[in-house]
Amino acid sequence: MTRVLITGAAGMTGAELARQGRARGWETTALARRDLDITDESAVVEAIRDAAPDVVVNAAAYTAVDEAEREPGLAMKVNRDGAANVARAAAHGGAALVHISTDYVFDGAATTPYRPDSEVNPISAYGATKLAGEESVRECAPRHAIVRSSWVYSHEGRNFVHTMLRLAEAGSDIRVVNDQHGSPTLAADLAAALLDAAGALSRDPSLAGTYHFANSGTTTWYGFAQAVFEETKLTPRLTPVSTTEFQAAARRPRSSMLDTSAFSAAFGVTPRHWRAALRSMLERPQ
Repeated sequence: MTRVLITGAAGMTGAELARQGRARGWETTALARRDLDITDESAVVEAIRDAAPDVVVNAAAYTAVDEAEREPGLAMKVNRDGAANVARAAAHGGAALVHISTDYVFDGAATTPYRPDSEVNPISAYGATKLAGEESVRECAPRHAIVRSSWVYSHEGRNFVHTMLRLAEAGSDIRVVNDQHGSPTLAADLAAALLDAAGALSRDPSLAGTYHFANSGTTTWYGFAQAVFEETKLTPRLTPVSTTEFQAAARRPRSSMLDTSAFSAAFGVTPRHWRAALRSMLERPQ
């Protein structure tokens, strides 16, 4: 039986990792922030020593993109230093490590999907902290898989889909950016892929490296919103706006398209289309 320890287990992806790990019959230790603060190195060492996992999946992160512009030190403490703590403890405990990262390590200037070895150039504080976390993982845990994803959402928690539904039900005028391109990714699909990678990496250290996983196909945030309302038969007032007009605190990549072929080749996972994933989420009993 595979033993897995999951950090950040109260988040969208972390909660799915915990649920699916148990469904696979794995011995699953799922730790939310209240259980384990990854910036506390001694607590991380103790948690991993006690659980003795075959693999650790680090889903703990500071993910408030705009707030990171105002408190970059805190974001760096979690996303770089916390990741380093988890990586060192995993390596010391003989466990493989799967670490979740983001499309925000790229600047978004590319016109084709980013490969795992494409040049990184974050344009936000959040992106810079996540890139620093990747570098810490590579330095501290040789048996690692860094998996970047994009536009993650879930049937629960705060995310784009729930925001759109809440605004529509409130009768609000909704403005959504129409010039950023990417692949919406269902947390349940990402979690399943991460567990596939975790199991494989725990058996085969040669699979260590950096990968991308996202649902297939691309759209804009505006196109994503349109799909949400088409699937739910809601008809709010929806207006496309440019990134410049929207005026968010943090800069976002104009292109977040990710090439997932290396992940598919290594772990035998073919992502389904983002629209099919969205439909399955909206049809799921709440």
